[in-house]
Amino acid sequence: MSSVSTELILPPSLSTSRRDALIEVASRNEGAHGSDLLGLVLSGSVGRGLDTHRSDLDVYVVLTDEGAHGRSTMKSTTIDEIPVALSELEDVPSFGSDGWWYRWSFAWAPVLLDRTGGRLAPLLERQATVSETEAEEILVVHDRLDGWINYAYRALKNDRDGRALERRLDAAESVPWLLDTVFTLAGRVRPYHKYLPWELREHPLPGWEADALLSLLEATLDGDPAAIRATFARVEDACATFDSARGEPLLAPIVEGWGDELSLLRGGATRPRC
Repeated sequence: MSSVSTELILPPSLSTSRRDALIEVASRNEGAHGSDLLGLVLSGSVGRGLDTHRSDLDVYVVLTDEGAHGRSTMKSTTIDEIPVALSELEDVPSFGSDGWWYRWSFAWAPVLLDRTGGRLAPLLERQATVSETEAEEILVVHDRLDGWINYAYRALKNDRDGRALERRLDAAESVPWLLDTVFTLAGRVRPYHKYLPWELREHPLPGWEADALLSLLEATLDGDPAAIRATFARVEDACATFDSARGEPLLAPIVEGWGDELSLLRGGATRPRC
């Protein structure tokens, strides 16, 4: 047995064939890179316990800059081997950049091998979380909060005016903006859709019961005005909590900036201004 195989920490739920495949990946990279091999991370469905017999292994091979130079992803029917330099993990791509979409791939992903002295797990967590500064940029500079309110408002206006198809289209369009908003308010990068129900149940968002949010999302996709209004009320409360933690209003002025139009979003109810 190679030295690297004794260092591996493999999830106990793995089948024998997958354990053997990961040991082979580790041994091969050890032979190819030696001390330039810094770690292995298991992402994808297998890493999160959602695999089926069709699932492949998504393995990030963490290397020094020198070791990662010139390497590209290796794909087969059973394994995707993705090289990543440690310096890339230390760099946190901003919202809207090419690297943003990949940040969630490190969320809740088990570290199989770490030769960095324990640096890998915190780096993965940082990739999958949103700082307060990032939250302000996402919600305000990139307009994810106001954009979601806009689509929600348009859906309700179409409902008011008897435009059923248009209501459903705007409601469906609002969902990505909504997910960006609620996950950002919780300080997290939103997951890929495939993993959304799993994450909400296994790692709940503060203030959101998993089944309640999933039900609201499904109803919103159907263009249900009651679901849109119920979601608006929950998001408005979450914005108030976010502002309270900051000590000054940042999101309340965006909401209140809708003025009299809020009556449509609130279903006629009035709320005190912050």
